[in-house]
Amino acid sequence: MRRRAQTSGWQRAAGLVAGSFLAVKLGTLLVNAAHFPRLSGKMRPATPGSLPEVSLLIPARNEARNLPQTLPGFLAQGAGEVLVLDDDSDDETAQLARDAGATVLSGQPLPSGWHGKPWACQQLAGAAHGEWLVFTDADVTWQPGALAEALAYFRQSGTDLMTVWPQQDNRHPGERILTPLVDDVLLSLLPWPLLAVPTPEASAANGQVMIFRRDFYERLGGHAAVRAELLEDVMFARAVKAAGGQVTLMLGGGAVRVRMYRSYAESVTGFSKGLLSFHGGQRALLPLSLALHLVTYTLPYLSGQRGLVAAGLAEGLLVRVLTHRTRPADLAEVLLTPLLPLLALPVYRQAARPEVVWKGRVYRQGGAVTAAPTEADQ
Repeated sequence: MRRRAQTSGWQRAAGLVAGSFLAVKLGTLLVNAAHFPRLSGKMRPATPGSLPEVSLLIPARNEARNLPQTLPGFLAQGAGEVLVLDDDSDDETAQLARDAGATVLSGQPLPSGWHGKPWACQQLAGAAHGEWLVFTDADVTWQPGALAEALAYFRQSGTDLMTVWPQQDNRHPGERILTPLVDDVLLSLLPWPLLAVPTPEASAANGQVMIFRRDFYERLGGHAAVRAELLEDVMFARAVKAAGGQVTLMLGGGAVRVRMYRSYAESVTGFSKGLLSFHGGQRALLPLSLALHLVTYTLPYLSGQRGLVAAGLAEGLLVRVLTHRTRPADLAEVLLTPLLPLLALPVYRQAARPEVVWKGRVYRQGGAVTAAPTEADQ
């Protein structure tokens, strides 16, 4: 009897933790549904040169598989210049960009103490002439007119940094497993009104699309402010707030999309490189985070707690409605919710390692030193 009572006590405690966590997340989703700005998807196509004060800046390292799909969208935005930095690629990245009509810069060697993407963006900004600096990844697809609408909102907001959160463009089963968690983290953990609070910790950003006013960007020293960060986008947002600036976000909907990873294995590698930074560089928080998600999503399914299971499924459904991902295949992803903590185990395991490998470079977790890639990582 005592053992049964103890078991029941643990189940009640776990249920209380899960219920509280889900209540916070569902409440945050409802707040964001009411407040989060989004691109309308009803843009007028831009005319060439209609945004002469804008520099569209694309860091690219081995992006030959993405650029044929995304470059037409970059070039159709009407920006005064479209610059692609070829970051020591060993594929046809540079030639594809030149053939499409973009201006291609050859990246300089990576300096000590810098990570790859911040260094590439720093070089792009140094070569740009625009008043508005728009950094966007090579795997992001822009529909014609999307940039003009985003900039109009940015100007109206009076802020110093804006992120457009692209819609996930998942196509195959392997890439549907983990990538939707990007939207869940943003929309269920950070109420949009908190972005107006000057506290740097109340910040979010997505390096896939970062738009700056040049004067404020230069005031911070550019990407040198986050030169050694693996989670450089969020750290940049915090730096902006710490310097007295303001940050805003908007959802891209179908107007700005991204295909981050093409498989489950790619997702594991990609997410593991930023997970430790997301937890403040504290490895002790990784098992606690995993335990919280197991208790919230997996344990209720195994123990038959239907109310908690339904709440977890409702969370996933709300995220997809907010991001306009409501095709049958997108909605079917929600059924994976109870399994997601188990499927994320390899991400946690890789994130706990002293080093992570990304695009052929080795980065030491929690340090400012970028190691040279080994032959096995090339």
